[in-house]
Amino acid sequence: MKKKIVVIGMGYVGIPAAALFADVDGCNVVGIQRRSKRSGWKIEWLNNGKNPIGGEEPGLSELIAKVVQKGTFRVTDDFSECASAEAILIDVQTPTDERGIPHYDSLKAVSKEVGRHIKQNILVVIESTVAPGTTENVVKPILEAESQLEAGKEFALAFSYERVMVGRLLHNIINYPRIIGGIDEESTKRAMALYKHIVKAELYPTDVLTAEVAKVAENTYRDVNIAFANEMALMCESLGVDAFTVRELVNTLPNDPSNPSANPVRNMHFPGAGVGGHCLPKDPWLLKYGVDTYGTFKVEPNIIVKSRELNLWMPTHMADLVVEGLDKAGRKAEGAKVAILGVAFLENSDDTRNTPSQPLYELLVKKGAKPVLHDPYVRDFDIPFTTDLDNAIEAADATVLVTPHSEYLNLDLSSLKAKMRTPVLVDGRNAYNKSECEKAGFIYIGVGKPR
Repeated sequence: MKKKIVVIGMGYVGIPAAALFADVDGCNVVGIQRRSKRSGWKIEWLNNGKNPIGGEEPGLSELIAKVVQKGTFRVTDDFSECASAEAILIDVQTPTDERGIPHYDSLKAVSKEVGRHIKQNILVVIESTVAPGTTENVVKPILEAESQLEAGKEFALAFSYERVMVGRLLHNIINYPRIIGGIDEESTKRAMALYKHIVKAELYPTDVLTAEVAKVAENTYRDVNIAFANEMALMCESLGVDAFTVRELVNTLPNDPSNPSANPVRNMHFPGAGVGGHCLPKDPWLLKYGVDTYGTFKVEPNIIVKSRELNLWMPTHMADLVVEGLDKAGRKAEGAKVAILGVAFLENSDDTRNTPSQPLYELLVKKGAKPVLHDPYVRDFDIPFTTDLDNAIEAADATVLVTPHSEYLNLDLSSLKAKMRTPVLVDGRNAYNKSECEKAGFIYIGVGKPR
């Protein structure tokens, strides 16, 4: 008899995890997806062996088709499938609001459904990113109340976070080390045994709270480092220095293992138009919320908060650069057509979550401009956009690069200039050579670039 695994939430984490487990000999996987207006269509797509995740995602489409054809993977909206499962993975979104407070509506609703159906000895793993303390203080009480079973004695409960990145979903799950924290030793042990089926890298056992902290600390670390790069870019702009040249010079310090405590290595990150995605914009707030809610004393994470605020502000800087470029061209922002290249937050993907293109669009509208969004991969977005690049740039007064999709990196500058009404190019990702753009007749302005 095959081991049955239920994966709840068919998104960027749940789909690749489910497909990988379904490809393991002896495993049968059922995905659960709500039949919502926005995401319900995924059920039929996946059951037909089709990949609902757009963009370049190596190996995923082939793997989904393979496991559906094998009969080891199917998707439903029926939570009663949990009753016969040996393990359940919860992969639902945990967004935060504008105050940094997590919204656990989906997590709580799913926890209730799971609790109503689980039997003794089942393993439940939370893969959704949560504020430290959530598994013990939010999920566990719901599961116990609904199931009338005691966690740690009658069922196992663990938190094990993903390290996925759009464009590398399968690669990261398979090849990156996995942190696994159970509410007790037995829960950790059972979760370790589960992930050994799909993870080739090292598995690191710990307790549930430490695992939760590690997850949000990873992404907060990156957010802070990007904020440093963005602040350096602003300072370099002010001084008339190229921030990307500075970055190259700073990062010439080598990795020197001869004295690890004094290792000189530096890894200055890339500045840019803004920070998007599901994780970096919210995980610092989840970390802060966890400490505020469950910590034993007050901590003011000033560096973390200020970094998040700076990264959130970068689309404002982009809007200012657009106005500056238009002004140099003798045009006012009011009535100017602005082509915004990229709706997805990450290159060659369809992931629009927290994309910096949205606040940039809204800021330009407030300035009286007429922005037009373009993206070759995105299927659905809250703001109207076009997939026709010529339509976006035709008679534009400024073209603004937000997302470095491959299609944008190979633009013919002469052709671009000929289609535009006013040759203003604002580079938010260091995608173009400033001197080449100016030679082609553009007014070029870029984040971190002298002018």
